[in-house]
Amino acid sequence: MILVTAADLGIEFSDPSGHGLYKWLLASFLIGKRIRSTVAVEVYRNLVVRHGLDTPEKLARCSHRDLVRILGQAGYARYDESTATRLHELGQGLAAELKSRTNALESGSMKPAEFDQWLLSFKGIGPKTLEIFNREAVLGEK
Repeated sequence: MILVTAADLGIEFSDPSGHGLYKWLLASFLIGKRIRSTVAVEVYRNLVVRHGLDTPEKLARCSHRDLVRILGQAGYARYDESTATRLHELGQGLAAELKSRTNALESGSMKPAEFDQWLLSFKGIGPKTLEIFNREAVLGEK
């Protein structure tokens, strides 16, 4: 298994847009799946670079059909329907709460373990995805 880093994907947590954390979480979501890391990277690039889904709001607005098509273009054929559903749900949840949750974490009103539990509440985010995300995520006192 190849270790993929945020830097490999051009993700900068200090990105002025403030979406570096979202991008790394999306990448971690894909890398944490039982697919080749090369396919996960290609799916990430398809979603973010080629199709501009570089914010949670844009991911949330993307149709299920378009997500399935984008996954397929990158060679992700197995579980593409369920992954598309989970990506859409992830986009909706992150659009609604990511900023407030990271603010709470940074201000100390939320503990890192609580943030982790929130992430684990999303379908498709399990311990492996969380481990990958936490390996590089720059959040408060994590």
